[in-house]
Amino acid sequence: MLEWLAENVWVVWLALGVGLAVTELSTLDFTLLMLAAGAVAGGITAIVLPGLFWVQLAVAVVVAVAMLALLRPTLLHRVRSMPGYRSSVDKLVGSSGTVTAEVTGETGEVKVAGEVWSARSVDGGAIPAGEQVEVYRIDGATLLVYPRHQALP
Repeated sequence: MLEWLAENVWVVWLALGVGLAVTELSTLDFTLLMLAAGAVAGGITAIVLPGLFWVQLAVAVVVAVAMLALLRPTLLHRVRSMPGYRSSVDKLVGSSGTVTAEVTGETGEVKVAGEVWSARSVDGGAIPAGEQVEVYRIDGATLLVYPRHQALP
């Protein structure tokens, strides 16, 4: 088995490339996809130059770095500028949560979507712990919230 793999290193490169590409489906960040392209380039080099592993590795690294530096930013920009795109943080607007530490106009904490966030009340009033709130806006890493039983401020 090891002899066959030594003679067909391109299979290892291809398996690595496919594994990285499939794993990319769970991250959707285009990083692993660029590394997969480098692995496939290393595999193609292994077919052309089967005995020169250092050349295969060099080609894989150069292609992966080039893809990360040149193609990934362009792809991310296109995806993020598509109509209807909302980041995971933007999706918090309109979500409901529970106050974990009293929220005032200055400080407080809420739990939204299973995560604890720092929060401030929209109108500056106090919201007691245990109260249900809704996210009105996001200011940096702080959620601006208001009680769910009240109308929008």
